Amino acid sequence: MGINLYGILTILMIAEFIFGNVSNGFIVLTNSIDWVRKRTLSSIGSILLFLAISRMVLIWEMLLAWLKYMKYSFSFVAGTELRGIMFTWVVSNHFSLWLATILSIFYLLKIASFSRPIFLYLKWRVKKVLLMILLGNLIFLMFNILQVNKHIEDWMYQFERNITWNSRVSEYVGFSNLVLLEMIMFSVTPFTVALLSFILLIFSLWKHLQKMHLNSRGERDPSTKAHVNALRIMISFLLLYATYFISFFISLIPTAHKNGLDLMFSLTVGLFYPSSHSFILILGHSTLRQASLCVMTYMKCRQKH
Repeated sequence: MGINLYGILTILMIAEFIFGNVSNGFIVLTNSIDWVRKRTLSSIGSILLFLAISRMVLIWEMLLAWLKYMKYSFSFVAGTELRGIMFTWVVSNHFSLWLATILSIFYLLKIASFSRPIFLYLKWRVKKVLLMILLGNLIFLMFNILQVNKHIEDWMYQFERNITWNSRVSEYVGFSNLVLLEMIMFSVTPFTVALLSFILLIFSLWKHLQKMHLNSRGERDPSTKAHVNALRIMISFLLLYATYFISFFISLIPTAHKNGLDLMFSLTVGLFYPSSHSFILILGHSTLRQASLCVMTYMKCRQKH
């Protein structure tokens, strides 16, 4: 049973790894080409580019974390190596979440139609607002890194004192749980902001449909289509990131880390978010969707010849 489950999780993880690299790599390549051609990049293009890069780093980091666990169980990893693993994880996770949140705010400010002065003020200065949010959340990142570094120092001190394998594994489990709790705590704020943006966009769509009187033209109206498309992307982000949260909580379950199946299951669930959400972004963005159709058409033509 354990071997079968291990094999299934391995196949799923490999599939998510390949799919995640392909979807995020496509976003990076498409936006990079567009950047080179036009010598400039739109706001949404910049967000998608760096979001995809952060997710590719996160995907590779999760795979390397599993491989490192298989080799050392993390209990005998050197302090500098562990610090590098943890810092890369924290940074990539931070930008993966915050850039997706910023994307939600961008959709809200660009598409929603509220007449409140404060909303109009933010709407007219959307680029500055997004830049300020991005720079401001660097404070959260620095504080998170400092907290993780403190946990690493404490763990290394205990590592040097304990000489038995069991005691070192026990210390690492306690250390990893502290880090996961820190990540959950620092993820609550951007997730809440994204959820609030989603709710406001729903309210904006409801008001817009009221103005259209729900007539036959209502659903074909460009503004309605923009609202619905943005809502699909935002709800997919919220649902998929919820699965990412679940993977954190799975890791916190006090099970015996003997065969690594608990970590394997956690990473498999966690990989689903950065791998699949980028595919949804491709379908929801006209330029990326058109580019993907061109690639598919080219591949079909090559197969015929």
